[in-house]
Amino acid sequence: YVNKDEFVGICVQDPRLHKDDHWHTHVDYEICLHTNSMCFRKKTSCVRRRYSEFVWLRHCLAQNGLMIELPKLPPWNPFFCLKNRQQVDQRMKGLQEFLEIVLQNPLLLSDSHLHLFLQSDLSISRIERCALGKTRYTVAEAIQRSRCGYAASLEDKTSFDSDYERLVFGSHEHVSDSDVD
Repeated sequence: YVNKDEFVGICVQDPRLHKDDHWHTHVDYEICLHTNSMCFRKKTSCVRRRYSEFVWLRHCLAQNGLMIELPKLPPWNPFFCLKNRQQVDQRMKGLQEFLEIVLQNPLLLSDSHLHLFLQSDLSISRIERCALGKTRYTVAEAIQRSRCGYAASLEDKTSFDSDYERLVFGSHEHVSDSDVD
């Protein structure tokens, strides 16, 4: 049941190309959430996520909501090109439609992976650990203390995660290479 006075607005926008090394690049997208729903810790947030992270989210939601038919993601395209405006617009539209449908399902709204994906700057491995209770902070703390917002300028996720934990939660938690995306 969703209250008629509640709204959840989601927008996928601002694709950016990142060069990982000489041969590899990836595109990430800004996901902006604006809501008055009691389901969300923050009423506005913006994060950047890449296509592979959407694939991971869909997999998590499928595991946790076994009886729920999930929307499809736009298909993976090995020839995806940021310079092809039609491809970029089509993918962004598909990612946004995926999130819009997911956010209409009350059962999926209770999934902590979804909330961390949309409202924290944590990497996927950190989201998994946090959702399983294997971090020194709760899901609510991770979201509340996250720097993501409409004006946030995001840094490299790897350095942010370790710096974030040291600054916010102290330096007692060991971070191994396997914890980093």
